[in-house]
Amino acid sequence: MSKLRNRLLLSLGLVLLSTPAMSEKLGLGRPALPEELAAWDVAVLPDGKGLKPGSGDVLTGEEVFGEKCAVCHGEFAEGIDSWPVLAGGDGTLTDRRPVKTIGSYWPHLSTVWDYVHRSMPFGEAQTVTVDETYAITAFLLYSNGLVDEDFTLSDKNFTEVTLPNADGFYPDDRPESEYPKFKGEPCMKDCGAPVKVTKRAIELNVTPEDPDGRPAGTLPPLDTSAATAPAPPAASAPAEVAEAANDPAPLPAATVPAADVPAVAPAAAQIETASLDPALVGQGEAAFKKCSACHKVGEGAKNGTGPVLNGIFGAAAGHAEKFKYSKALTDKAAEGLVWNEAELDAFLENPKGFMKGTKMAFAGLKKPDERAAIIAYLRSLGN
Repeated sequence: MSKLRNRLLLSLGLVLLSTPAMSEKLGLGRPALPEELAAWDVAVLPDGKGLKPGSGDVLTGEEVFGEKCAVCHGEFAEGIDSWPVLAGGDGTLTDRRPVKTIGSYWPHLSTVWDYVHRSMPFGEAQTVTVDETYAITAFLLYSNGLVDEDFTLSDKNFTEVTLPNADGFYPDDRPESEYPKFKGEPCMKDCGAPVKVTKRAIELNVTPEDPDGRPAGTLPPLDTSAATAPAPPAASAPAEVAEAANDPAPLPAATVPAADVPAVAPAAAQIETASLDPALVGQGEAAFKKCSACHKVGEGAKNGTGPVLNGIFGAAAGHAEKFKYSKALTDKAAEGLVWNEAELDAFLENPKGFMKGTKMAFAGLKKPDERAAIIAYLRSLGN
């Protein structure tokens, strides 16, 4: 560490050397004072060394994150455009396209705190106070489902928090295991027959591809991590469904193979789903990107930071299996809350105002048209 400090000082034109011996040997400068070294020695280590005294809670962190970080990382830390996603990705490190976030990949909380405090926000580094840094870090822990919403992070309890991938790294042993192999005298003769390049890999068709036709290992858009929802029925479906409901005569047996016949739903439910405006559903699917960092939908979707939303429309609150809901929501569920259009609209507009104590860390959707589109999209998903 001392060598790194000296290089940094010298690169900045400072000739403050860490020891009198170095000063005498080079014949310039003077030994750096302890306080001068301390001003540069600002790294925070995994054991908490270097932390500044202070504290910050999740709710404060949500406000600060929304003000200073959300423009790049999204309201839910889901990432915007090419800016990195900071939440989610649990259990994806063994996938062909892992989602590496603070919750799924980073091994040490000290790295989060140190990076935020010294390097963020982008273009305005070091404008975040110590307490704000603790609050942002607490919010990021909450966004990854690692702490509850009433959690307060401080220099006192900092080392009590262990990130899920803390054991996923090991010390770099290359200086001992690999470097010695490259220190011998190189062989510069009789290396083998000449190699002649005849064709490119693309011409030989040996470049591996993923099922989607892209080169293997290409990162996917973050909003497509869950399966795509089924396309809504055509606009003419209501009349057809209504006609079928009024006409008891069955279709000829040869019209549709028996194996392809879907389960029959009540005619009213079919009409309600079919009556959705396809354009509105499409708008809702696009707007749902704001939700997809926490909530998954479609076939094979699993609970993440938030519960799966398949079949939420018309369902009783708290219906997702194996998801730990907040006490606020379980209380509402006990009171008989059903997610109809009015309740969903009110919740999406102001989650914390609608349900005080909710775990949903989101300020809400203020545009009525956007809420209506997302509700239409959720209706289209069915059960």
